[in-house]
Amino acid sequence: MPKIADLEYTPNPNARKFVLKEPLTTGLARSFENAEQAQRDELASKLFAIPHVTNVFYVNNWITVTQDGEADWQDLLREVATPIREAPAAEKTSEEFAKAASWLAEGDGGANLSETDKLKLDQINELLDEEVRPFLQGDGGDLYVVGLEGNTLRVHYQGACGSCPSSISGTLAGIEGLVKRIDPAMEVIAV
Repeated sequence: MPKIADLEYTPNPNARKFVLKEPLTTGLARSFENAEQAQRDELASKLFAIPHVTNVFYVNNWITVTQDGEADWQDLLREVATPIREAPAAEKTSEEFAKAASWLAEGDGGANLSETDKLKLDQINELLDEEVRPFLQGDGGDLYVVGLEGNTLRVHYQGACGSCPSSISGTLAGIEGLVKRIDPAMEVIAV
């Protein structure tokens, strides 16, 4: 049962990041945008049962909970802390989930991409890993690449970044500026 080590504010005023003393997963990000998606995840299901919770995102030793903006954070924090504290720490099942979900990180394995586009996508992911994801994760969120079609890169924000106003404007423009180093014709869209 993970203990809460710290609570952090995020750039999204509707999200809070809980830093835990023990990991909930071993490397696998779990992201839920509604209660229906969370049905098979005990922790996320319990959190979505709490009124006003709209998003749950967790990986390793932190979890971000987003609300609809209608709840008082002081009251809501007390409610969401209980299921977080009661959640089991990461174990072998986390590794099994990671293997089963490897398609998320690898997409279709690039089967539909040309060799040039596979190389471009690898370069983009490396750039995102080095210069973007650490900052998003520090703010309680993340992103993954949904696909590359021609010069259009589709990304999906997770956790606090999913509903943060700055992710759709400033952060997206910053990401586009970075990937233009790889291909000046690149366009980045959030989906």
